[in-house]
Amino acid sequence: MSRLLWPIGVLFVCTLAFGITTFVWTSDHADRVAAEGQRERLASALQLRLDAIREEFAAALVATAAHGANGDVAFRTKSRPAVPPRPFPGFDGAALLSPTLEPSGKSFFGQPDPATFGLVRSLLAGMLPTLRSGSEAPPAGEAVPPPRLPVDDDAQARFLSDGTSHFAVVAIPASRLPPALARAADPSDTLIAWIRFGDDRFAKIARLQRLEDFRIEQANSAPFSGLPLLDGEGQIAAALTWTPDRPGDKLKRNLASMIVLGFCGVGVLFGAVALYFHLTTRNLAETDAISKELLGRDPLSGLSNRALFNDRLDMELERLTVGGTTNAGLAVMFIDLDRFKDVNDTYGHQAGDELIRLVAQRLVEALSEKDTLARFGGDEFAVIQTDVRSIEPVEALAKRIQDTLSRPFEVAHAQVTVGASIGVAMAPEQATDREGLMKLADAALYQAKSEGRNRTSFFQSRMDEALKMRKVVEDDLRRAIEADELVLHYQPLFSSDGENIVGLEALVRWPHAKQGLISPADFIPLAEERGLVIPLGEWVLRRACEDGKRWPGMRIAVNVSPIQFRHRDFVGTVMRVLSETGFEASRLELELTEGVVVEDADAAEAAMVELRALGVHLALDDFGTGYSSLIYLRRFAFDKIKIDRSFLESMEATGESAILVHSIVHLGRALGLIVTAEGVETREQHRFLQALGCHQLQGYLFSRPVARETIDTMLVPRSASLPADAA
Repeated sequence: MSRLLWPIGVLFVCTLAFGITTFVWTSDHADRVAAEGQRERLASALQLRLDAIREEFAAALVATAAHGANGDVAFRTKSRPAVPPRPFPGFDGAALLSPTLEPSGKSFFGQPDPATFGLVRSLLAGMLPTLRSGSEAPPAGEAVPPPRLPVDDDAQARFLSDGTSHFAVVAIPASRLPPALARAADPSDTLIAWIRFGDDRFAKIARLQRLEDFRIEQANSAPFSGLPLLDGEGQIAAALTWTPDRPGDKLKRNLASMIVLGFCGVGVLFGAVALYFHLTTRNLAETDAISKELLGRDPLSGLSNRALFNDRLDMELERLTVGGTTNAGLAVMFIDLDRFKDVNDTYGHQAGDELIRLVAQRLVEALSEKDTLARFGGDEFAVIQTDVRSIEPVEALAKRIQDTLSRPFEVAHAQVTVGASIGVAMAPEQATDREGLMKLADAALYQAKSEGRNRTSFFQSRMDEALKMRKVVEDDLRRAIEADELVLHYQPLFSSDGENIVGLEALVRWPHAKQGLISPADFIPLAEERGLVIPLGEWVLRRACEDGKRWPGMRIAVNVSPIQFRHRDFVGTVMRVLSETGFEASRLELELTEGVVVEDADAAEAAMVELRALGVHLALDDFGTGYSSLIYLRRFAFDKIKIDRSFLESMEATGESAILVHSIVHLGRALGLIVTAEGVETREQHRFLQALGCHQLQGYLFSRPVARETIDTMLVPRSASLPADAA
């Protein structure tokens, strides 16, 4: 329980800390934003007031220049009277200053208070240098611009203070004065005007901005958050301060109770969760052992599943690695039931499940307590046999398994018999890692099934090639089909005299970039196993139809896999290929094996009827190798039967095989079927088959499978193509 409550407790504390921190930060941030807003509003208002004062100064200056233009001189000289005492209404005083900040030799504008003038002059010590920079008089002879005052560029207005007295001062270089005034002043002089700005004026502006408790403090007071007033040297002489708005306090007052209630609710929820975990932990503890047991078990058989098998195999292989040569080895067996699908199809899946349980019981009885038995799924089982010091105990266990599984089972009130194919790989001789060992056992199982089932196959080095081929098929075959890298060879079918070509059988070949030319016997079974036979079969059919148009009148035979034929869209595929290639359906012959109709005779019959309706011919390949060929000949409308080459390989003139071939030929002729013999390799076989009346012959005696260009050459001497069904 502590492992569950600990992260929840940490989450609760983190949530609480985050909530408090966010709340405090939000309120403080709101206070800072409000104070900054007030500060910006006051600064903007003061700047607007300075701009207004500068505009008043400009207007008064223009008026004074106009007065001087009417005959009155703006400045008092020795020969001219002074201008009126207050030429700048609204300003407390004005003066013309020399570069040394002394009164100009020309005159003052009026008679300002000496003490006030002295204070203003001292405050201007740091302000005037910036006013004079870049304000030289126009060169001699240059045209004087018309009367105007570029206030924004030339006149400057600032608030100045010494801590107790405050002024709004406007200054402009004499060189930038209107011509009427500039002629009476030295170009290096500066014209200034000032307004005493008392506390009441600042307070009035502050009231308009709704600032509470506004005051002006000395520079040596405590730190402030308002606006500074500077002296002429740029130092803080006084500060405008007020009590800033604090919306954060209001936020705290309004939300504090809600936050407290929220955290209380979270605390109650945490307590409820803790109580729930406390109550459920006991149930989890009681079921934990059961869950662990079921986790690695197959629900149907009760055996270990693949995951538990893998863990056990890893553990045993690690023991071998650590123990070195002092410990015995182990064997991995893959077991696949034979004819299990027949039981499922005949008696139903419930009977199949019951059979799996019975097989599991017998396997448990056949193994020792040290061995591990698992079910991978379906009818696949696996065994880890430990303490293996030689191959004999492994062979004995495999035989014991096959013997016990060969005995009949009582399933669905019937006796059923299944066998088992077993593939075995040994460690550490053949592999020391789980993945590699299981691959070798799987390859051995595949070999056992390929050799006829119901047998045990131990992995051998020659099976490496089969493993490599399986890897090649899985990785490269699909790409080869899509990239059109396969080729078709054609083996001619000759008339009984061996002189005339009456048909061609298409045989696929795979020229692999690294493996060379791969035989269909090597990759077609793997293609069927890996689900690639459908696209492969369609590619072969399409290419054969395209090539067949090169040889007018010649019938082309194409082999069809049982998996391909049972595909629900096989007939549609044939129709589409014929339509797209423009190949005549009557010249296409599909070679089928008994496996095509074994699984579902009704569906096979329906498909064959549709194909014959299109005009496609059907041939029963490998005739005589099955156990019910006569039944198929009676039920299904084949056009041809092909005698399997195995009858000719061991045939003697008076032997059993010769009798069977004789019977097949006469049976086919009696049913009106074309009879073709495969695997003709000797002259004696040719004469024997010709004497029996076999219609067509095929084999290395006449021609091996060759490329289509060679077929072109072989057909050149023919004046005309004989019909494919010529006797």
